Amino acid sequence: MAEQLIGSGPVLLNLDDQGIAWLRLNRPDAANGMNVEFLRSMHSAILRVHGEPRARVLVLSGEGAHFCAGGDVRTFADKGEQLPDYLREATAWLQITVSALTQLRPPVIASVHGFAAGGGGFGLVCAADLVIAAESAKLMSGAVRVGMAPDAGASVTLSRLVGFRKATEILLTNPTLTAAQAKEIGLLTAVVPDGELAAETRALAGQIAVGAPRAIAETKRLLWRGIGASLEEQLPEEARVVSTLSGTADSREGLAAVLERRPPEFTGA
Repeated sequence: MAEQLIGSGPVLLNLDDQGIAWLRLNRPDAANGMNVEFLRSMHSAILRVHGEPRARVLVLSGEGAHFCAGGDVRTFADKGEQLPDYLREATAWLQITVSALTQLRPPVIASVHGFAAGGGGFGLVCAADLVIAAESAKLMSGAVRVGMAPDAGASVTLSRLVGFRKATEILLTNPTLTAAQAKEIGLLTAVVPDGELAAETRALAGQIAVGAPRAIAETKRLLWRGIGASLEEQLPEEARVVSTLSGTADSREGLAAVLERRPPEFTGA
């Protein structure tokens, strides 16, 4: 059974009894294109997950035919000369939304179908911890094509994922990547048949949900921290985290389960 946390509006949020939070982008008529209202709602939903101790993993997906086609270009076009002011507000909300995703304790799985484009779709893919995509999914940056620059942190995250040269090629030439191509360069975790996307996403989320929540959260934090840290800075932080986690009930349970040759039962304590 899933508990409905946000049941209407541009994003929807449910929490099931496995501790999987399902955040669904809900502007299907606009290909889940992002505007200020949408971004405010998404940020609020992520904070809701942040404050929910039962949540062990967050799945991010899109309603309708596409994951997210980026910014809402119709809204942008309607703003005319006021567009710079509007985009300053929109990108501010996008920035704190992406930051909230990367700092969220539960890992984030993006489940991608249709198009993932622009700072919205493509940027969210780069900001997720794991990405599973349908075979027919397409990914594209698209920013330079419309006279803009990448946002949602993609100028940092993409190069970490695929390397500087490939990131430069993608951001400057705007190829439309197939799911297979995106997987080959390291942008995706897995590609599955279209009809199996929901089941495979749930299986991956369920695998994480039964893990030790504090250990998983700290591992995620260390990985994101490592993007901007040197090895010398990271080594003592790793040691501190390992020492702290060794005193938890979950750590004792994990060791006992290994010795007793049984599956562990983690509680988050």
